Amino acid sequence: MDVKRFVLPILALLALALPTLSLAEDAPKIKLGYAKCAHCTPMSLTPQFAEGVTIDAVGFNTGTDALTALVSKNIDVAQVTYLHYAIALDKGFDVVAISGQVNGGSAILLGNDLEIAPGDWGALKALIAKYKADGKPFRVAASRGNAQDIHMRGAFAKQGIDINKDVQFINIPNPSDHLQALRRGEVELICTVEPFATQIMQAKAAKFFGFPYDQAAGKLTNLILTRSDVIASNPKALEGVVRAVVKVDAHIAADKPALIEVISKVTGLDKAIATGAVENLDPDPKMYRASALAIATMMRDLKYINSDVSAAVEKNLDYRFLEAATGKPKTELGY
Repeated sequence: MDVKRFVLPILALLALALPTLSLAEDAPKIKLGYAKCAHCTPMSLTPQFAEGVTIDAVGFNTGTDALTALVSKNIDVAQVTYLHYAIALDKGFDVVAISGQVNGGSAILLGNDLEIAPGDWGALKALIAKYKADGKPFRVAASRGNAQDIHMRGAFAKQGIDINKDVQFINIPNPSDHLQALRRGEVELICTVEPFATQIMQAKAAKFFGFPYDQAAGKLTNLILTRSDVIASNPKALEGVVRAVVKVDAHIAADKPALIEVISKVTGLDKAIATGAVENLDPDPKMYRASALAIATMMRDLKYINSDVSAAVEKNLDYRFLEAATGKPKTELGY
């Protein structure tokens, strides 16, 4: 047998493959953390969209867990919310925002026995006034300090409803408990997050009233953070991470079944719920400076943070990675 006839082609193929393998091994590595919520699960796709960087994507139960891992230097990049960003700056942590990810995901739901049409704020205000006149508390719930809490409070204020005087606020820390609170009749209104909002409506435990996006914070939800030491030591890798986030956003924006698939895969949710939830999710890598400042102001007014972090919120929005990933100036990226 002519051994050379068989071995030489194999060696030639290995010679072609080895440089690629070597380059992959040499690529800088970034450990990225994300929360296992409907908004956040597309972050699990970043490794397959990464070029020039190896991303190790790790799922955390909450954004707070991801933030804790970031500031304790157990990961390099974290997907959190704009509220986490303001809280981290208020605590003096070294965090820098480098990209957005997904916005939306909030919904206001009403108890089934309330005869109010979707979006009829006039009727809602009249009902709240009647409860007040009758000496009954009109109970509204959210998970204190999350994006839906901020969205709801802003929307109520925009409509002239004083959440401290006109209604009784009920804090339900875990959004997964919102469904049972409505079923037990413990609240009249709730502002919750996807996919729980869709789950509640599909279970017919409440009905849709509206989206709480008509306020200064808009529909902002998720943000990608890193630390200044990672920027100093690994800027090209961060550029690769942001490029991957931009590609993932484009992918799920163009292919809703792909978004439904990843939500079901990471969260274990029924596909019918995931299908409803994606209608209220807006893939968007931009960082919105003015709305971020509005959120920081609202959080201080609500005493969710202790200091004025406006200057730090603006200073620590670093657009250079988004500009490199998109080829657009920051004036077109939310600045």
